[in-house]
Formats: sequence, C-alpha cells, structure tokens
Amino acid sequence: MHIPSMPSWESLHPLVIHFPIVLLLLSPMFVLVSALLSPLRSRPYMIVGLVLLTAGTASLWLAAETGEAAAEIADRTQEINAVILAHEHLASQTRLIFSALTLVLGGIFVLPHFLRRPVTRVHSTILPLVFVAIYSLGAVALVNTAHEGGRLVHQFGVHAMMPAQNTVPDRISEKGAE
Repeated sequence: MHIPSMPSWESLHPLVIHFPIVLLLLSPMFVLVSALLSPLRSRPYMIVGLVLLTAGTASLWLAAETGEAAAEIADRTQEINAVILAHEHLASQTRLIFSALTLVLGGIFVLPHFLRRPVTRVHSTILPLVFVAIYSLGAVALVNTAHEGGRLVHQFGVHAMMPAQNTVPDRISEKGAE
C-alpha cells in the first residue's frame, strides 16, 4: 500500500483554509443560542461558541501563513497579482478582526467570574446579542476573503503547487506473484 507523502508547506493552503471558514461561521450560532437561554443554561453553549471561535481564529492564522507561502510560488499575471494582493489584504484584516472578536468573547465569558458577580441577563443575553451583531462584520470580511480566494482558483485557475507523486504502484506484479 502506498501512503502519500505529506504535502509541502506551500501546498497546504487548500487543505486548511476550509477549517476557519466553517468554525468561524458556526461559532456565532452557539453564542446566539446561549443568548436565548436562561443564564444557568446558556453557559455550555457559550463555551462551545468560544471554543469554535478560538479554534477558528487559530486555524485562520495557519491558513494565512500557508496562503502567503503558496502565493510566493504562484504563477502570476497582472490580473492574478491584483487578486492575490486583494486576497492577502482581506486575509490580514480578517485575522485581526477575529483575533479581536476572540478576545471580546473571552472577556464577555470571564467578566462575571473575574468581577466575582453572578451571571445576569446583561452578561448572558445582552452582551452576547451585541457581540453577534458585531460579529456579522467579521463574517462579511471572512466571506469576502474567501470569495477572492475562490476567484483565484475558479476564475484564474491558480492552484497549489503539489509535489510530483510516485506513479509506480506499490503492488507486486503479476509475474512476481506466480
């Protein structure tokens, strides 16, 4: 059996980019559900929302790093270069937005415990609802960044450079099996 080799750093971008998109678009749904529940029942949903946001933000940084490496070796025309630059600019903004959102949600979550006060409707409902409203701006930035990346692939045919695969099957030939 042939086990494929690990892709190079430059070719990892298409493999990792979908994680932050999914995680970051799921996170506000859990925060919203937590805001609609009583303060006592909302905590597990807020924890899941925060974990998804943290994992999404971390994977966004990884995706941006692999994207920068892939962009360095991409074949470029003037049009492709313009889209790559727009994609990189949006990705930088998106990283900063979600890094800030992660800190804000973490603050909302720990604020009552840090202040040693019981969780009230302000902490369990109002702040999460305001957060989700602000989060929508981050979601727009994320979608715009993904759209520019999609244009690179689907409009201009830019693909990750993959190393040549071993084309010799890892099987015993029929002659050798006899």
